[in-house]
Amino acid sequence: MKALVTGGGGFLGRYVVEQLLARGDEVVVFTRGSYPELTAIGAHVIQGDLADESAIITACAGIECVFHIAAKAGAWGDWDDFYRSNVIGTQNVIAACRANGVKKLVNCSSPSVIFDNQAHEGVNESYPYPDSYECHYPHTKALAEQLVTQANDSSLSTVTLRPHLIIGRRDRHLLPALLAAAARGSLPQVGDGSNRVDLSFVEDVARAHLLAADRLTPDSPVAGSVYFISQDEPVVLWPWVRCLLERAGYPQPKVTLSLPVARAAGGLLEFIYRTLRLKGTPRITRFLASELALSHWYDISAAKRDFGYQPQHTMQEVEDIVVQWVKDGMPQ
Repeated sequence: MKALVTGGGGFLGRYVVEQLLARGDEVVVFTRGSYPELTAIGAHVIQGDLADESAIITACAGIECVFHIAAKAGAWGDWDDFYRSNVIGTQNVIAACRANGVKKLVNCSSPSVIFDNQAHEGVNESYPYPDSYECHYPHTKALAEQLVTQANDSSLSTVTLRPHLIIGRRDRHLLPALLAAAARGSLPQVGDGSNRVDLSFVEDVARAHLLAADRLTPDSPVAGSVYFISQDEPVVLWPWVRCLLERAGYPQPKVTLSLPVARAAGGLLEFIYRTLRLKGTPRITRFLASELALSHWYDISAAKRDFGYQPQHTMQEVEDIVVQWVKDGMPQ
């Protein structure tokens, strides 16, 4: 098929592009940056901004399936920036699909859209959205995935995947941020360390997107649905983090904070940054404190049932891969 990947130069997007090309699909990448490495492997790169509706409409000409990966992520920032990228950008992608008769739209979201400061232990896709959010990223991603689900009809089949905490080679965010905090000595353990958390290997997540696209037809259960994606092997977070740091040669967390203390510190820092309009990101926020201390792992049986997703790597294999990548200098 001829596919368009938004954010194809990013961490997950690049793996989606590579896997599509590897199986013989024609790939157009819509991205704000210049990525000659994607052109070199056979993708057609179009530079543009998702907030520019006319640009994405033009890019979708002749496309059969759109993989909407591009998003603004992060635990801190301005509402307008998140809304512009995640909500308006998604509105424009849907409009571009309509204008060009695109048949399939595969949207990448996050389990954080349902995070409500409670432990999530094996919950499935029926779990409701919370009434309020402490972070703009999950709030705007929730709005975006609802737009995608509502857009599903006989002419445009849509599906949303919610991969949890994606890690792997070429990661630019999660692991680099963790390692940098550890290197600075500013990584506290939050909570008693017993919380269990899902992780997702980027290559398996990319494969899940292709599997969902292949099963996405108007009469399939995939159409109009959302699915959790993970390695289906939750880890006890802090022992896993400590093992990873030790193997990679990084210092261990020296301070342990209770969740109430960490959330209070996060709330204070949020107030200071907001009031003084400080640049950068607080070392901890209320949302991040809760994510570090509470369990959040999910039932992926629906993805297994409806489009045959099955992780191809164990968590031990994933750990070995990322440790070696770190020791190699984290090449991009």
